[in-house]
Amino acid sequence: MNPSPADTQTDQRSLVGVPLPFTIDDEVFRDPFIDVDEDRALPVPHRYVHGGFRDTDTYFSLYLPSAENYEGRFFQHVTPFPQSEHLGPTIPVEYNKIVFAHASGAAFLETNGGGAASADPTSGIDRTISAFRANAAAAQFSRAIAREIYGEHRAFGYLYGGSGGGYRSIGSAENTVGVWDGFVPHVIGSSVAIPNVFSVRMHALRILRHRLADIADAFDAGGDPASLDLTEEERAAFDEVTRMGFPLRSWFGWKTMDLHGFSALYPGVIAADPTYTTEFWQLDGYLGADPEASIHRDRVRLNTTVVEFIAEEPADAVEVSGGVDESFKGAERQPARTRAIRLADRPQGWIMGAELRIVSGDAAGQVVRLSGVDGELAILEGWQGGVPDGLVPGDDVILDNSSFLAVQTYHRHQVPGPEFTVWDQFRDARGEPLFPQRSLLLGPLMSSGATGTEITGDITGKVIVVEALLDREAFPWQADWYRDLVRSRIGEEAADNQLRVWFIDNALHGDVGPQEFPGHTVSYIGALDTALRQLVAWVERGIEPSPTTSYQVVDGQVIVPEAAEERGGVQPVVTVMVDGGVRTDVRVGQPVRLKITAEAVEGLIVEMVELLAGEDGTSVTERILPVESAPRVAVERDITFDEPGTYFVSARIAAQTAGDLSSPHARVQNIARSRVVVHG
Repeated sequence: MNPSPADTQTDQRSLVGVPLPFTIDDEVFRDPFIDVDEDRALPVPHRYVHGGFRDTDTYFSLYLPSAENYEGRFFQHVTPFPQSEHLGPTIPVEYNKIVFAHASGAAFLETNGGGAASADPTSGIDRTISAFRANAAAAQFSRAIAREIYGEHRAFGYLYGGSGGGYRSIGSAENTVGVWDGFVPHVIGSSVAIPNVFSVRMHALRILRHRLADIADAFDAGGDPASLDLTEEERAAFDEVTRMGFPLRSWFGWKTMDLHGFSALYPGVIAADPTYTTEFWQLDGYLGADPEASIHRDRVRLNTTVVEFIAEEPADAVEVSGGVDESFKGAERQPARTRAIRLADRPQGWIMGAELRIVSGDAAGQVVRLSGVDGELAILEGWQGGVPDGLVPGDDVILDNSSFLAVQTYHRHQVPGPEFTVWDQFRDARGEPLFPQRSLLLGPLMSSGATGTEITGDITGKVIVVEALLDREAFPWQADWYRDLVRSRIGEEAADNQLRVWFIDNALHGDVGPQEFPGHTVSYIGALDTALRQLVAWVERGIEPSPTTSYQVVDGQVIVPEAAEERGGVQPVVTVMVDGGVRTDVRVGQPVRLKITAEAVEGLIVEMVELLAGEDGTSVTERILPVESAPRVAVERDITFDEPGTYFVSARIAAQTAGDLSSPHARVQNIARSRVVVHG
């Protein structure tokens, strides 16, 4: 039985320079130190301890609550890429990990993951350091600190992270024993996710770029997918990306669906497979060798010169907070001195992911990567820094998108084993690949850079996976793949005793709020909060967590039941009906009967309903309909519209999973919408 230190008196002696009793099997991390020990007021009052490990680049920050609020545990967050150990205080209070940890009786621990160099495959540093060893060392030393401050006890430890941090959480669960007691990897990929989920999306964005508005509308509430009239090439690209797992309802975000982390990944593909680009444009079986393919119309190789540099506005600088949607930009973002380069000529073609190759002057031979081109302006990926030293107006450059175009169908030439059924579309009747295959399967190599070793499914401790059903960066089927892997490795009975998988509908990849599309999506942070708290109860008190969500995987798409009692997991279910359906056609001023029904899973209560109104459903213009908390609520009212047009009405709900209606934490959200077409 773990003694609770909550009633003990906190030791207020400074720990700076004090050697603490500490043993660890890892020789690299045997010499820890503490260089800061002080009380801080923000984001909540706490005791702050900072330190690291001598002769390494590993540092940590530990945020400790008062003895009255400490219940003998710590939460440790791991970022997708190694970043700063000072991210915790920068997050808004509503989503702040320190605030949540302390409200859950836990200290909060974060590290710099061993330093940025530890994740660089060219550094020569053992990749297991950034994958789990640096975090494990900090976790073990944090227990020594907790004993010194709160009294003798063994603190329970819980590790969580999303995207690349999900890989690191999985690597930690599979490669350590006794360091952590539970894990919450979220929005996870499979061992073959990289670069394939990005390449297929980029291919679809290029082919479907003139039809994306129609596709988004067809799969929105009240839309008609059968109305889509696609060309043969467009239909093939649409079917390809859908069967690979891109969520159909997620196309609403097409306007801002840019390169994302692919910009940081695809140069690694080219480096690992240096002959691919040349062979892509020349050899049979590759799209680039097909003279009839539209890819030739979109290829740009423009010889031009630099005219001037366009300075970046100070407001363009964005902090990198460790969130899964922008961690790939690096630990220490330095805003580029130059936002764009004006060229002497305007390119024609589909310019995304192009490069500027410098061919004259002092910077000749260097490459500048671009996020896009606007007229004569070549827009830099600012998070990578400025223009190369020595580049000046008048230098000759070549604007070229050949490599980026080639990588967009790389997934066709990376067919993995039969367990990855989304690749069946690229196999013939005998199971053999339809396209030429590269000699190296890059996915496992790239994923193991984050997990440290091959993903095996051999987990230790308890694990709750939180996956988002509208995730465009980590297709949802990959959580099912990992569940199957765990079951095959440790057996179904053991897996059921150690693993849960919760699918969260209408949630995207990002783990920060508010959401970019409030009329379409909700944050999964409340589900993440709930997972950590239920994990605590599971580990420390033997209380079973909410069951795995009921689901099916059909042609790459994850499908969940409509009713809350059938769906399971932790997310409440909401429906929005207008005149009894998801779409209605009315005249100006004609009343529309709106009915919102919300239902929570067993043991939870619906505590909030909000009506979000807006012509395009992307902005919150009204928040109404407060209701009394209950497991099931239904609200009806008449609404009218004064102008012709197409309107979307969305209702967002939240179910409180912690039983404290005043708490901002552990509020699991969902959203639904309907369409009203108003005629003049």
